[in-house]
Amino acid sequence: MTATAAIFYLKDGYHTSGQKLYGRQAASEGFLKGLVNYGMSNCLYCYTAEQSGFTEFCEQIKPWLTQERNVEWLPYDQPQRLSQPGVLFRPDSVITAMVWERRFVDQRAYSLCGLTHSIASKDAMADLGKLLLAPVQPWDALVCPSPAVKTVVERLWEGWSEYLAKRTGGKLQQEMKLPVIPLGVDCAAFPQGYQRQMIRRSLRAKWEIGQTDVVVLYVGRLSFSTKAHPAPMFIALERAKQATGATIHLILAGWFENEAESDSFRDCAQAFCPSVITSCMDGRSPDIRTNVWAVADLFMSLADNIQETFGLTPIEAMAAGLPVIVSDWNGYRDSVRHDIDGFRIPTVLPPPGVGLDLAWGQLSETLPYGAYVAHTAMTTAIDVDACTQALTTLIANPELRARMGASARQRAAQVYDWSVVIAAYETLWQELAEIRAIAPEAVPLAPNEPPYPLVDDPFRLFAHYPTTQLSADHRLKLGAMAAPEALYALRHIGITGFGTERRLDVSVQDTILSAIAENGSLSVSTLLSRYVNGNPAALVQTLLYLLKFDILQLEHQEP
Repeated sequence: MTATAAIFYLKDGYHTSGQKLYGRQAASEGFLKGLVNYGMSNCLYCYTAEQSGFTEFCEQIKPWLTQERNVEWLPYDQPQRLSQPGVLFRPDSVITAMVWERRFVDQRAYSLCGLTHSIASKDAMADLGKLLLAPVQPWDALVCPSPAVKTVVERLWEGWSEYLAKRTGGKLQQEMKLPVIPLGVDCAAFPQGYQRQMIRRSLRAKWEIGQTDVVVLYVGRLSFSTKAHPAPMFIALERAKQATGATIHLILAGWFENEAESDSFRDCAQAFCPSVITSCMDGRSPDIRTNVWAVADLFMSLADNIQETFGLTPIEAMAAGLPVIVSDWNGYRDSVRHDIDGFRIPTVLPPPGVGLDLAWGQLSETLPYGAYVAHTAMTTAIDVDACTQALTTLIANPELRARMGASARQRAAQVYDWSVVIAAYETLWQELAEIRAIAPEAVPLAPNEPPYPLVDDPFRLFAHYPTTQLSADHRLKLGAMAAPEALYALRHIGITGFGTERRLDVSVQDTILSAIAENGSLSVSTLLSRYVNGNPAALVQTLLYLLKFDILQLEHQEP
């Protein structure tokens, strides 16, 4: 049986059609499409709270299904069924609650597989810190799309573990795996050859770009605070224009968070690259996202933000056959080969110890997250001279652009195509299954131990509140409210019928009441032996519910 995973599905996390388009959404949508197209399992599993979510899942994947597949819904309230696929995949790192939830079922029943995206916020780092305390298992994994983000996670865990060792006297070890699997791209979706040339000619004519003009492309959210400050790019482009004399167009394909930032970008372009023809296009438009690559001669992204962890758009540019100029920064460092697929531009960051004011601001919330990463980015320097040289070299050398673009496309197909990435995930999931079968269980659950001590069984945590607790020795008899009309009212009034799903079926309740009436009274142990139906908790809760409304009464024993 081919290893696969159930998909934790929330529509917003997998769609790129909203007014705000984020990299995590594009990556998750691509992952889902890749799993449908290239996954080897004959069944796709969807894990949602409501059937409506499953319906949305089916609608989304329908256009991608090229072969007959079983598609199965696994509801949230039936987590034991996750043992069928064996893995639950969530496209973010917020999996701590799921780790604890699994402990209510069976820690060996299935693996959990998360995926890191941006981890710079205090909430994201807190979620990662919680994993160190949660009952994660050796058969769980948190996928890092780049070695850069893996290093951050390891550094975060090491520092938190050191603190906890000082606080508690024992250092914690993290059990889960941290494999590096990159985000992917559908290389076939980027036109090449004759088709690309036709799109290029048509759109250049439509956008009034000369066929021999040089087009530099940036794709992504247009935000100086959370993506990349545009000024170094603008300055380098102006210098390259002056050095080469070429007619240069800069296309910014993305979207702005607000009108003020839009105005500021345009003011910045006018101030720092007035000789470059700059245009902004809506990168949320499917037509733009699909076709703008064919118009460009090279791609450029000088990310300077700690929110970035991988960088998907340079991979898309490589798949489109474009040479790329990127900052030597986090995931870009691993995806783009310097002097082969394009150029990586050196970056400089302040030394450790001078940013504690920023850390305090984020913790105290006197510095909102956007401001926190913006202030950090404002002290990340890009080597503008090196960028100018890279631009000048590529602008002046069409043959080099073609050679680097071909190398970039080959690398994208060999390393980042979804067919390769999905295969890597399936290999990981199979490895997790093998580990799950033989590895010792971390923090095994002892009998009568709460699965999650901070959210315990209320009947255990608050056991000292009542006069007594129902026991197997208690005998139950019919109460004064056991008449049919009282039962009917009880079950059909909202506030007295509440919680039906946690009690035994009405027909079983009636059978229990009839048996008690016939015998005068019955012990709880007798009822448990007769009517438990595999769910003793539901039976006991049902008995207390009937006691609450005087349908049943405790039979008092003579001393």
